[in-house]
Amino acid sequence: MPILTRAAHFLATSCIALGLSIPAGHAQDQGGAAIGETAPPAAQGAPAAEPGAASAPANDQSAAAAPAASSVATPDLSSAGEWQTSMSLTEPSKYPPDFQHYDYVNPDAPKGGTLNSVATGSYDSFNPFVVRGTPAAGLVNFGGGLLYDTLMEQSTDEASVSHAMIAEAVRFPEDDSFVTFRLNPKARFHDGEPITVEDVIWSFDTLKELHPQWATYYKNVVKAEKTGEREVTFTFDQTGNRELPHIMGDLTVLPKHWWEGSGPDGKTRDISQPSLEPPLGSGPYKIGRFVTGQSIEWDRVEDYWGADVATHKGRYNYDKIDYTYIRDSNAAWEAFKKGGLNDYRIENSSRRWSTEYDFPAFQAGQVKKTTIPSHQVESMQAYVMNNRLPKFQDRRVRQALTLAFNFEDMNRTLFFGLNQRISSHFANSELAATGLPSERELKFLEPLKSEIPPEVFTKEFELPVYEDNRSVRDNLRQALELLKEAGYELKGTKLVDAKTGQQFSIEMLGNDPTDARVLQPYADSLKRLGIDASIRIVDTNQFIERLTNFDFEMVGMKYYPQSMSPGNEQRDFWSSGAADAPGSRNYAGIKNPATDKLINDIVYAKERDDLVAATRALDRVMLWEYYVVPQWYRAETWLAYWDKFGMSGRRPGYSEIDPFAWWIKSAEKAATN
Repeated sequence: MPILTRAAHFLATSCIALGLSIPAGHAQDQGGAAIGETAPPAAQGAPAAEPGAASAPANDQSAAAAPAASSVATPDLSSAGEWQTSMSLTEPSKYPPDFQHYDYVNPDAPKGGTLNSVATGSYDSFNPFVVRGTPAAGLVNFGGGLLYDTLMEQSTDEASVSHAMIAEAVRFPEDDSFVTFRLNPKARFHDGEPITVEDVIWSFDTLKELHPQWATYYKNVVKAEKTGEREVTFTFDQTGNRELPHIMGDLTVLPKHWWEGSGPDGKTRDISQPSLEPPLGSGPYKIGRFVTGQSIEWDRVEDYWGADVATHKGRYNYDKIDYTYIRDSNAAWEAFKKGGLNDYRIENSSRRWSTEYDFPAFQAGQVKKTTIPSHQVESMQAYVMNNRLPKFQDRRVRQALTLAFNFEDMNRTLFFGLNQRISSHFANSELAATGLPSERELKFLEPLKSEIPPEVFTKEFELPVYEDNRSVRDNLRQALELLKEAGYELKGTKLVDAKTGQQFSIEMLGNDPTDARVLQPYADSLKRLGIDASIRIVDTNQFIERLTNFDFEMVGMKYYPQSMSPGNEQRDFWSSGAADAPGSRNYAGIKNPATDKLINDIVYAKERDDLVAATRALDRVMLWEYYVVPQWYRAETWLAYWDKFGMSGRRPGYSEIDPFAWWIKSAEKAATN
């Protein structure tokens, strides 16, 4: 169950990222989006695959193939539990059913003022759900973004908890075979039309066709039907998948009547195509003024139906959110220092944080900065190899490339010693694999013994350490031996294929000139092995397109944020079925029956201990397969902001930063006059 809250999406889009997979150059040391701490969803603004591209993994043996929707009987609704206003995959919510607002907000926060943000590159579409086009900042293809509401809303204050939104209540049976949502009669689109069961069903059917993330996420949902005047029921193709009722609450609900209506040209709108007609939404903001590719203004909806819903009370306080598009991360930094274009930033550059916050506005007290401990799962940040390419399909090659990465030197010379080496896909959490497999992990690993590296059972996974010149020589020597075993040899200073004589080469992809700062040291290390390592910097739109279509050899990036309750989204990250589906988040191109089976063990875990053990087992196997070269992380967030915001002094317990709970001080003064 990934982090999909508006706060998480807003942090992403307001910090340059626009929801794409940020290169490592922006990661924690290039001053872009908050890659290491509050990372944006990878490629959430990227185009999707053709309908049906993200099929279920061919070796998915834990669940039967989904029957045709028409053949699925309506479930026995009498078996459902009691109606409830929140759901949790872990502990019950700390909030009672009738709670009025989050503890950390100011329920009387004044409305007004403008939040200024920047974004890089450009945009050419207001439709984030399709293959073509680059969506504007504030629009996302997963979750509601600024424009749309979802059935339930993931909590900013608790992990793995969702509260009522468009659906005022939810219920499901003990075997999790279906889920029923009862819609809030107050829920409205911006044109005043009520949000109906028909809108929900149409949205579900349409989104599954338009994007592989939805197709994969909801692959076990075989039927959506109206089961009451305001009730919609989703039926699943198996029992025991306790996450399915919860993730159905993430469904973005779109206005069927608007999309099936006529546009300004008199023609019926086509949701399968990009468009620059501002769409009808249901969320707290709507599109205002815009200059295509240059800027977009979001206006607060004055009569927003959800303004007093508990999860929204005291939030969404800005009258306007303005995004200005700029060239790159250096321009973003200059815009922040100047003021007026970018009001706050999640700082990722150790160099900047340590040495460059001495500009006039900071010295005058107009700009503040603070460090916030992070308690979230830190997802993998790495140099990602495209394992679809023959050159990366030998595990010995991948291990050799991991041995060649000198983290310690980069941390000392570039990062002021402030980063930690990341050695898990679920770092900073109980989900990370450590030591040797536990007895409970072995329950999942033993059946796969012939399919996974033997070291999984006998050795603790450790990354190479570069302590001194001797360790540099030893690590590179070991890497070279592995490459020789894989069929390469040194001819002079070049590492060549022993059969073809072709030099081993790697092109590293980036989308900002500053990316070279963290790509070049690794490229230099690879060159010492005789590898022709080069860096290719492209513009943001081309970068998105190349990632979407897996048109790269290696890219430094941060994976989509993980939660404390991983589930169906893991299929989109690592499964065979997603590996060749353009727009999926399986950037490494992993096609491994063992990981497919472990993903299913996660999805169908019946208790927390099994979920944790299965996740650790998956983590352990992928680490020993060396699909990526792990980089670094920091278990804290560096926040800098112009002193224009009012804040309650409390922070959300889960998302840690919620800019939507802030307000503009000038609005507070205006309200008292």
